[in-house]
Amino acid sequence: MDPSGYFPIVLQSLVALGFVALVLIVVPMLGPRRQSAKKGENFESGIASVGNARFPVSIKYLMTAILFVLFDVEVIFFYPYAVNFREMGFEGFYAVLIFVAVFLIGFYYVMRKGAFEWDK
Repeated sequence: MDPSGYFPIVLQSLVALGFVALVLIVVPMLGPRRQSAKKGENFESGIASVGNARFPVSIKYLMTAILFVLFDVEVIFFYPYAVNFREMGFEGFYAVLIFVAVFLIGFYYVMRKGAFEWDK
C-alpha cells in the first residue's frame, strides 16, 4: 500500500473543496444587494401566495412518495439485467429472482401494514 497512490484523490478533493469555497465566498460579493418587501415576497409560477405554507401533511402521502421512490429504484436495477441477461445465464436469473422476491416480501409487508388504504 503505497500512500502516493492516493495523491490524485487527495488533489481532486482539494480542488473540489477549493472551488466550493471560492464560489461560496466570491459569488455573494459580485452581485448587488438590494432588499425590498416585493423582492422578498414568495412567488410561484405567477400565482399570488394564499395562506400559510406550513400545514400538516398526511403520513399516507409521505408513505406513498417513499414507496414510489423505493419501487422506482427497483426498476432501475432491472436495466443491467435486461441488457446482459444472456451473458449472466441462469446464475444472473436466480439473482434477479432473489432480488424480486425480497421486494415482493417488502410489498406484502407494506400491504399488510395498510399503507395503500387511504380511507383509514
